[in-house]
Amino acid sequence: MKHQQRVDFSKVSIDGGFWKAKQDMVAGTSLMAVYARFAETGRFEALKLNGVEGQPDTPHIFWDSDTAKWIESAAYVLQKRPNPELERLVDSLVDDMVESQMPDGYFQSHFQTVEPENRWTRRQDHELYCAGHLMEAAVAYYEATGKDAFLKMVCRMADHIERVFVREGSAKFHSPGHEEIELALVRLYHCTGERRYLELAEYFVNVRGTAKDHDSSYAWCNPRYYQAHLPVREQTTAEGHAVRAVYLYNAMARLALETGDERLCSAAKKIFNNIADRRMYITGGIGSSSVGEAFTVDYHLPNLTAYAESCAALGLALFAQQMAQIDEDARYADVAERAMYNGFLSSISLDGKAFFYENPLEIDPMLHHKDVSVDENKERFPIMQRKEVFECSCCPPNITRFIASIGNFLYTHERGMVYVHQYMESSARFETEAGPVSLVQRTAYPYDGAVAIDVQGVRELALRIPGWCGEWSAMVDGNAVQPQCRRGYALLALDGGSHTVELTLAMPVCLVAANPKVQQDAGRVAVMRGPLVYCLEGVDNGAYLRDIRVDRAADWSIGWENGLGVQALSCTGWRRRLDPAAPLYAPLQDDLEPASLKWIPYFAFANRGETEMIVWVQVR
Repeated sequence: MKHQQRVDFSKVSIDGGFWKAKQDMVAGTSLMAVYARFAETGRFEALKLNGVEGQPDTPHIFWDSDTAKWIESAAYVLQKRPNPELERLVDSLVDDMVESQMPDGYFQSHFQTVEPENRWTRRQDHELYCAGHLMEAAVAYYEATGKDAFLKMVCRMADHIERVFVREGSAKFHSPGHEEIELALVRLYHCTGERRYLELAEYFVNVRGTAKDHDSSYAWCNPRYYQAHLPVREQTTAEGHAVRAVYLYNAMARLALETGDERLCSAAKKIFNNIADRRMYITGGIGSSSVGEAFTVDYHLPNLTAYAESCAALGLALFAQQMAQIDEDARYADVAERAMYNGFLSSISLDGKAFFYENPLEIDPMLHHKDVSVDENKERFPIMQRKEVFECSCCPPNITRFIASIGNFLYTHERGMVYVHQYMESSARFETEAGPVSLVQRTAYPYDGAVAIDVQGVRELALRIPGWCGEWSAMVDGNAVQPQCRRGYALLALDGGSHTVELTLAMPVCLVAANPKVQQDAGRVAVMRGPLVYCLEGVDNGAYLRDIRVDRAADWSIGWENGLGVQALSCTGWRRRLDPAAPLYAPLQDDLEPASLKWIPYFAFANRGETEMIVWVQVR
């Protein structure tokens, strides 16, 4: 098992290009847009315990987690961009929580306001989930500002949880209904040095799925829904609620790194492979069913009804990143990249003000407007336009915290070897076992495969060669080199001085076929260029997109779509002539005619009003 150390985003600056624009959008627009919606809906007022049962602003069981993720987002922005007014807003929220915390360390706005007699009685009601997000937010805010009031509050909370769940055993359940606190406790351990928090994380992971873990809280669903069907070391497939699942799997991988637990590592690998090889959309979306927001069975990946929750794609990227630290294999960074640029990034509008909860791979507006008074027409389809806030608004602040800390995905190191996992216009300075190093990336990725990296202090450099790339070349100080490749990484031996490493990744347009076992994609292809999945929209290509055929030998052109600010692809394809008088069924005819097709990155769909959209098209 490998023990690579991740380079924290605080050591990395995103200096320009694709992700700098996204971070500017979050800092300048998204963060305060989410704040305004949360303030309007009573999430912040709930921290004062003023809600009354029956009123519209009665605290929901998971509102505290929404607030926590917003604070964590703000902390990441403050880490790079000092802002006294933003800091004041966070301090006000922290003051309210500290004031409302009970003497024994308990804090949860719903239970303290609505049903204080039911603390720690219902596994499904998100008490531990909210606590976990509060812990992560507190650590992030302390690291950004040095202020420790919030950190001290969550430490009191963690101490209370340890007492109730481990020492006293007075809680009515044993493991979280929604995983998250496991990751947070590891983070709290690293921030405070208090090993009890790491041991508490181990307890929650180890007890899941054991005989002790069975309770009546989730009597309405299968234990697979909350990943309690087996002890974690015996699990081999991704099951149940997709977000809960990947949060658990991430914690398993993290604890394997912390403790050297080979069985946890092995289980995490098997589960990751099941996701990546059988249960993941080409966009990196996961969780194909709206029923339980869950994984279903191998190769069941419907497009029109795809759930593919935004938080699940984000969670998969984090799980993949964690796996890269314990297993040297570029496929983990490949999966993280797939999710980051596609199934995750589609979740936020191009102006940063609205969000998707679900991320389908096909949209047909006619199906959304059919007569739902007929029972058989009540099949559930994802919404066609992003929204500013949801009743369950877990995704918006999750999206903002992820983008604000995207620098976490670039580098790891082990015994002096520096691994470059992702390519972004950036600069980084950090310490390795072999001494201080610096790396400056210059690139127009993901639209261009040319990457120049100015390195200093590095003696061994491992560059990821993406799985989508069939041809590549490398140079050091202008001289061509042919480095050895190991598990998807090109290994360069340097002398520790100052060098310029140039990596050129060929980015042709590629038609991608799904495994034949994916029934919904049979006879169809998806279009990719580099890490980006592309789609067709009706606003560019007219109606009935399912009838379009892309030519295997098409000539492709690349241009800038100014209205969207993205790079688009164009080619000539085929579609049948549409005869309004045509019968419902008729003998097959050769009635195809050429059609000019425009493809936009999948992440940019649904930014121009309601319209058809499709990823998987027929091929000719």
